[in-house]
Amino acid sequence: MIPKYILYPIILAAIGTTVSLAGLNTEQIAAVTIFASLIVGTLLFWRFRLAFALVGIAAMLGLGLLDTDTMIEFAGFDMILFLVGMMIVVGFLEEKKFFEHLLGKIMKGVGNNPVKLVVILMLMSALFAALVDEVTSILFMTATVLHLTGKLRISAIPLVMMTVFATNIGSSATVVGNPVGVLIAMRAELTFMEFLRWATPISIAGLGVAIPLCLLYFRKYIKEMGAALVSQKSEGVLVDNSANASSTITSEETSVQKESFKIPWIIFIGTIAALVVHSPLEEALGLEKNVLLPGVAFAAAGVVLFLNHNKAREMVERRVDWWTLAFFIFLFASVGTMKMLGVTTILAEGMYDLSGNDETNLYFIFVPITSILSALMDNVLAVATFIPVVHEFGDMGVNNYPFWWGMLFSGTFFGNLTLIGSTANIVAIGMLERRKRGNISLKEWIKPGAVISVPTIILAAILVYLQIPMMPS
Repeated sequence: MIPKYILYPIILAAIGTTVSLAGLNTEQIAAVTIFASLIVGTLLFWRFRLAFALVGIAAMLGLGLLDTDTMIEFAGFDMILFLVGMMIVVGFLEEKKFFEHLLGKIMKGVGNNPVKLVVILMLMSALFAALVDEVTSILFMTATVLHLTGKLRISAIPLVMMTVFATNIGSSATVVGNPVGVLIAMRAELTFMEFLRWATPISIAGLGVAIPLCLLYFRKYIKEMGAALVSQKSEGVLVDNSANASSTITSEETSVQKESFKIPWIIFIGTIAALVVHSPLEEALGLEKNVLLPGVAFAAAGVVLFLNHNKAREMVERRVDWWTLAFFIFLFASVGTMKMLGVTTILAEGMYDLSGNDETNLYFIFVPITSILSALMDNVLAVATFIPVVHEFGDMGVNNYPFWWGMLFSGTFFGNLTLIGSTANIVAIGMLERRKRGNISLKEWIKPGAVISVPTIILAAILVYLQIPMMPS
């Protein structure tokens, strides 16, 4: 196997040669090569991703390939600040053990049926991803799976994979479910209600395909799980496990239990409800579109900081993932040089020419390309790269509204194909390795990943296409 430090310059040399033969000018070749060095460096040396982003931006600025105005314009501060607010809110709910409480309530009646257990865990993964975000969902669900499989003395890897698949699919249902969705909503000016109309039904349909496929593909593992439940005499495992969170609380004072979760429930329901109705509120108040999307996150974050005033600073410092957000800022900013130098225009025109100037052909060329790149270079990277391309489609007279939804599902559904296709994948694998519960190879992941991602993205692409006549132009 070729060492990474040797593979890195080989890939960059191949990319540089390819773009030089594509008719790009010197500045464009330099911009694409530096951008590629950032992306490839991030993939090969994941721990140093922020360093690659910083060096890449510095090189673009130093060579005049990017100016400060374009850098700030593309940095995505609206999305970053929205995520800051939501991370604070989710951190508050986690500290109050709200999700453990909710899990206990949902799983109380599961029993010892392994099929029912898998279905419930996948549904919960999808639901939590849609309501909060995929990272929070997979952190919580992976911890639950590791605890459960450890008690049953079976491998955690297949069940972790199934919850990851469900998390990625469920994260497409709402604007808050995935950084990809937030990024698309901000750049395309899509509302929470538009996500409920165009994304949620397709997300549910995708989950309806993914769950049976998982039950079929992992049937031997599920059978083993059922045997473990019987042999361990663990008929009450799920009930007891789900009750653990609440039993800790009730053992202190039963009378305080309801009060302890009253405020978290209000925060949780209130935040989701406000996000749902933000668009009608903007119209009623005469505000700009999507201005209340980050506003709701800020308000909710402010409320929880008031409630947690003694530990407010600690919460902001500890619960907000500043490392990841900083990486996103510089990553998004780097895409600005592609727009500034006209590379995205060339890419959009090339795809349009390849389609024969037909919007249907263009759509079915665009979706596979963004899907494959999402699987190979992380869905956030792929979407950030192609957002300017979709805008170029609009400037060329193409109705780009369906392309936003096609790109959403390309990023979320096809992110299931590889280990690095989605943030949720990386987080779950990291937890497995840190807990020393196993390692997953690309070969081990990609087969079930293909079984889930290929049919779900085909379904999503077709469902979006069939609804194009009903979409705004």
